[in-house]
Amino acid sequence: MKQKIRLSVFLVPLCLAFLACGSKSGGSSRSASPEYNQLTVYSALPDQEIPTYFNAFEQDTGIHVNYVRLSAGEMMARIAAEKNNPQASVMHGGSSDTYVAAGKEGLLTPYQSPELVNIPSQYHDADGVWNPIYVGAIAFVCNTDWFKENSMSLPTSWADLIKPEFRGQISMAHPATSGTSYTILATLIQLFGEEGAFNYLRQLNANVRQYTKAGAAPPQEAALGEAAIAITFSHDGLKPKVEGYPVELVFPSEGTGYEVGGVALIKNGFEKEQENAKRFIDWFMSVRCQELYIDSGSNRLPVNTKAKYTPGLVSLDELHIINYDAVWAGQNKADFVAKFDAQIRDQSNLKQ
Repeated sequence: MKQKIRLSVFLVPLCLAFLACGSKSGGSSRSASPEYNQLTVYSALPDQEIPTYFNAFEQDTGIHVNYVRLSAGEMMARIAAEKNNPQASVMHGGSSDTYVAAGKEGLLTPYQSPELVNIPSQYHDADGVWNPIYVGAIAFVCNTDWFKENSMSLPTSWADLIKPEFRGQISMAHPATSGTSYTILATLIQLFGEEGAFNYLRQLNANVRQYTKAGAAPPQEAALGEAAIAITFSHDGLKPKVEGYPVELVFPSEGTGYEVGGVALIKNGFEKEQENAKRFIDWFMSVRCQELYIDSGSNRLPVNTKAKYTPGLVSLDELHIINYDAVWAGQNKADFVAKFDAQIRDQSNLKQ
């Protein structure tokens, strides 16, 4: 954690879901009464979370958010497909490597929020394109009832996951559509090297029950006993535990990767929405919004050091994390996803 993290399709008809989404303490010094009160956002956060944030944003600012919920991979594909005629102004949620990849493709407009003064420098984008809004480490979410019934110990390492007794008992998302699972893929490559990681993934594939489209789905499968183990971010895994499901979180002993969730301006987004888009980014990095991670039940770890967070969350400083290179991960994302699609499992017939 001491290094500075250098985080430098076809068009589908757009169906916008309108939510009433704005007090004057939204973490922004911008005018409290916008001249134009609409904002269009593509968001990779789960459907269950989004209303908490967007409703509060409207209460604080008077700005309505028209949004489309997409997985991180779908969001990237949509923005790329719309490059010459953008249909949204903000790219919201999903891990930093997606933003690095989007920046590499020239899909984003640089903007740095004044709220960065309250956020540790290791989470900043050194290229000044996008802004951090949360952090989270990869974890195993284990259904304790299954382990008791089978008289087995919880897995404590990446090596444990490829044991034959877990055949058909692991759930994870597909890295082509999920920012969560791309972080898993990039973590394994950085831990074991490309060849070693893909050899490992072939063995892991034998134990994977199914691949889902979104990274938040596997922990729900583990919570419901549909899978014994889910691989996901710790905040997504903590959610069912807080709700009373029989799950425990384990962090792999060899080391784990992590994400810095981002938000950014889409290049050439709607001109009338630009001031609102910047205000949205500022607000999302403010204490006001960051503490809504508790109310929303998302249990995300805030990046704003002044914000409180859900009891039970483990900060990155307490974990054995690898020296995760998000810039490298973002720059190589297309190649690694294509290789996973070709050699491990293609992205057809994914579960939602």
